[in-house]
Amino acid sequence: MPKKFRVIVVGGSLGGLLAANMLWRAGFDVTVHERIGKALGGRGAGITAHPEMFDAFLRAGVDVNDAIGTTVKERVLLDLKGRIIARHLLPQVVCSWSSLYALLLAAFPKERYFSAMPVTRVDQENDIVRAVFENGTELNADLLVGADGVNSTVRKQMFPSLQARYAGYIAWRGMVEERSVTPEAHDVLFSGFAFCLPPGEHMVGYPIAGATGDTSQGNRRYNLVWYRSIEEKTELKDLMTDKRGVYHPMGIPPKLIRSDVVRNLHAAAEAHLAPQFCEVVKLVAVPFFQTVMDLEVPNMALNRIVLLGDAPFLVRPHLGMGITKAAGDAVLLTDLLLAFQENPEHALKIYSAERCRYGQYLAEHARRLGSQMRQVYNTEEERTETDYYRRPDVCLKKIAVPPDPP
Repeated sequence: MPKKFRVIVVGGSLGGLLAANMLWRAGFDVTVHERIGKALGGRGAGITAHPEMFDAFLRAGVDVNDAIGTTVKERVLLDLKGRIIARHLLPQVVCSWSSLYALLLAAFPKERYFSAMPVTRVDQENDIVRAVFENGTELNADLLVGADGVNSTVRKQMFPSLQARYAGYIAWRGMVEERSVTPEAHDVLFSGFAFCLPPGEHMVGYPIAGATGDTSQGNRRYNLVWYRSIEEKTELKDLMTDKRGVYHPMGIPPKLIRSDVVRNLHAAAEAHLAPQFCEVVKLVAVPFFQTVMDLEVPNMALNRIVLLGDAPFLVRPHLGMGITKAAGDAVLLTDLLLAFQENPEHALKIYSAERCRYGQYLAEHARRLGSQMRQVYNTEEERTETDYYRRPDVCLKKIAVPPDPP
């Protein structure tokens, strides 16, 4: 593929960098444009790794070795008194988001990565895509990849009437330095994946690399995700309102979360969680939360514009496959563009059909896993489904595990 085939990647997080690195190495003329002006390295938390993800990183020029991942060998379920009441042997590798991001960023030419460049509009005319940025810059390309995440500007322009649906719950997240955890909690939590299933809630945690990528004992961090049901119109709006009374409908920055909200979170941990999890929740310096949403696009390509990663599908995080899905998107997109160099439109049609099918399959499976958070039952079938996914053995075997191929 000649270098003159120009590709603009909108979004410089993991999905965008995976696609950009693969396309660059395949011979495309690629630039990445990230809306955030500061480094993204401190963002994100833990990631459950899967073989497809590792393969894609190699394609992107990054050798993801054991140095950036922590291998956990089993899963344990804690009751509310902190006793282990179930175990399941399941070796997995868990990674730090920031470590993976640093590797991908280092692999891509610095002069081709532009931060503080939010896109405001994309236009198409014949075979040319034009991206207009907030700073007034206008760029033309043969292809534009929208990898700009859950609040994708590119997706909103492609499908202006498409709205995400609130799933009824949020996921509190945070990380804790290993050396700050007491020996009693450490013995249980740092041995593998740990779960706690209070009525109507779901907590999961696991060890990941330290901030510098160190995976040696004593220098790691603990990553936690606590799913809690939150009423949308009152409770959720309150959580997204800062101390000045400013409402942040697209998600409140962690440092703007009010101190009374954090105090209430700590009180809820004392009331609902195993003591080991209560301890680490209180140790999180800056907790933040993700609003769990559902959204699926009807297709992932519109002429010379394509979507990738979280932009086309909001898959509930119970699967732990967000990065793996983005990796699969990037691999297929690159392979198809190389296979149909003289007919990129045909390549994009195949890409859209295949990845839409897979994205819809993952989204549906993740909704089933998330049915354990359901509070109201419209049918007896819904009650049966909820009871099934709340079973301890089901959680231990199915959460953060790839589903069978569709």
